[in-house]
Formats: sequence, C-alpha cells, structure tokens
Amino acid sequence: MGAQWKVKHKEAAANAKGKIFGKLVKEITIAARNGADTATNAHLRLVVEQAKKASMPRETLERAIKKGSGQLGETVQYHRVTYEGFAPHQVPLIVECVTDNINRTVAEIRVAFRKGQLGASGSVAWDFNHVGMIEAAPDSPDADPEMAAIEAGAQDFEPGDEGATLFITDPADLDAVQKALPEQGFTVLSAKLGYQPKNPVSGLSDEQMAEVEAFLEGLDNHDDVQDMFVGLAG
Repeated sequence: MGAQWKVKHKEAAANAKGKIFGKLVKEITIAARNGADTATNAHLRLVVEQAKKASMPRETLERAIKKGSGQLGETVQYHRVTYEGFAPHQVPLIVECVTDNINRTVAEIRVAFRKGQLGASGSVAWDFNHVGMIEAAPDSPDADPEMAAIEAGAQDFEPGDEGATLFITDPADLDAVQKALPEQGFTVLSAKLGYQPKNPVSGLSDEQMAEVEAFLEGLDNHDDVQDMFVGLAG
C-alpha cells in the first residue's frame, strides 16, 4: 500500500469515475491559475494528461482550464489544504484537500478523524518523503524498470498496480522524468507530487486492517479529499 492508498475496485464503478473527474477538474482549475498554455505550465500539462487518460470529455477539460485561467470571468476560490494525523492503530496519514470553504472542510475532516487522530501541521510529515510519483506501464515484456529509472533520472522504482511500475523522483525532476520514460519503453499513466512513507506500519491483523480500510474509505468519500498518502506496508 505504502505511498498511496486506493479503494479496492473503486475505479470500476460509475460513481467513482464521476468523482475522479471532479478531482481532476479542481486540480486543472488550480493549475490553470498560472496560465492556460500547457507548453509553459508544467503542472497543468501533467493534470491535463491525467484527465485525457481518464477519458474526461473535452468540453469539461476546456471549461476547467478557462475557468482557472480567468477566461470565463469567474473568480476561482479553491484552496489546497493538507491535514496530518493517524488512522486507527497509529498508521500515519497525510490527506490533501481542495476546497472552496476551509472552515467547513476542517470541521468535517475533524469528524471524519473521530476514529483516528487528527494532528497538527508537521506531526506526521516528518515521517514521509515529499517526492514525485510517476506510474508507468511497460510497452513490452522486455522493458527494464531499473534501467529506465537510471536513464530517465528517477531516484527509485517499485512495483505498481496491474503490472505497472511506480517511479520515484525528486519533486523538481517530475516533469523531466515523465517526458523521458517513453523513450525507455514505458507509457506514463499518471504523474504527480506526493508523499512516500519512511517507516510504513506492518504486522496488523486482519481485523485491524479492516478497521484501517474502513477509516480510509470514509475519508476518501469526502468530496474535498483530493488524495491520501498512508504509511502502511503491504
């Protein structure tokens, strides 16, 4: 589980796809504040690529870019906020939210953490590395992730979901590495900044894991939760 937690089979559900679009629209809107041109706005380019891979309708994508860059005359008031704390059984957790009402979000996140422990800023972040995360699939069985990581300039790599590889980069190198991976025989599926746990918790019983999973799923269902990074092994 480690760097990022995902609800099992979540992406197969229709309502999950709608939630994915909602998250991407917020991310695009925020990224487009720094300009609508993907050639000069690396953050926007990354999110637009994710939106295309998720089959977001073109009209939805273009409207989010125009809204964020001010072309529609609307004032965007999305804020990015990060919460730190523990899931049940002292599993460290970083939760990234995007909201138009910080007071509402923090009140609701406190409620969502009632079976865990919401901490102050910095209470958990020290136990994570801030990194770039690139999920990429091999174009052929001969593609070598170790060689690809070296040649593309990634710091490390680990097995990802469904045969993919998760390449870990320095945050500043995220865009460069994701551009270089296709030349090494890997198709980039997603690329973003995130948090990798230094000391993931292991050894939980099935019952304890079920408690952690239920807690995380409850948090993930909150509309403002954009991403979660969990210090959980396995």
